[in-house]
Amino acid sequence: MAQTISIGSTRLVDLLKAKLGRELRLLKDGGFQVDLEESPAGQFTFLAFRVTENGASGSTLEEAQNIFKHFLADSISDIILNHWENILLKDIIKENYYYFAEDEKDLIYSYALQHINRDGQNSRDTLYWLRRKGRILQKLLDFLHNNNRIVIEGFIRFRLKEYIGELKEAADRAVDDFLIEREYREFVQLLKYFVDIQESKIDTVHVLINDDGVFKLFDDHMQPVRSDYMEGYIIDFVDNEINYEDLLISALITIAPKEITLHYKHKNNLRTPLDTIKNVFTGRVKECRGCRLCASTH
Repeated sequence: MAQTISIGSTRLVDLLKAKLGRELRLLKDGGFQVDLEESPAGQFTFLAFRVTENGASGSTLEEAQNIFKHFLADSISDIILNHWENILLKDIIKENYYYFAEDEKDLIYSYALQHINRDGQNSRDTLYWLRRKGRILQKLLDFLHNNNRIVIEGFIRFRLKEYIGELKEAADRAVDDFLIEREYREFVQLLKYFVDIQESKIDTVHVLINDDGVFKLFDDHMQPVRSDYMEGYIIDFVDNEINYEDLLISALITIAPKEITLHYKHKNNLRTPLDTIKNVFTGRVKECRGCRLCASTH
């Protein structure tokens, strides 16, 4: 006996119809006819699919309906991950972090996407994405096995609580990232202020940094910078664990050179201090990678 399978949604209905188009053609080629009836119901649009035999099928009607349900589950899971996820994430941020400005929420959203993608980039981590799709697909198949009617919003809300939890966790982590980044920007702005009010003690400073962050400072005659320029800051670190990055930034702010040339061999371990120096001393920093000082770093 033919059954009607109904899908309701407030969003992305046209996209769902387009994705199911290819699958419907495959069923038709297999000897089955799928009739579609579209009807509005308030904010929702319902798509009612009725699978019937056209006389050329080698499968039973029940098998065809199960195949269609699998096509439907696959299409819905794709739409949830590729399209609905962005909507859900923005709604979570809007609801839980309403006190941030709109541009700040946009930045939090971009950070959250990076956590979801799990590779720190805009491109998706394929294996992680496939795992998530597999979990959602299985829940859809389980639901459609016992039901011929599904409302996508209700399914997401009540059947995908673990998935929604992952999105909320990504949003929480994104807020932490945003706050850390904001604190860093405020810190850099404060350091830039100190640099601007300092009188430059040396025109040019060459900074030689090894892979462990240990540094040496030379003037424009390639002579070591006088220790009395930095004496107060060095004393501050005597009774504490030395943080070479902080010490280097403090020394450069004290000297306030008009030009800084950085010498290093490998950047990977030095990315944070180098970026901070460039941000604080905007327009004053050059990088050298090929002189004798660069070659002497270990």
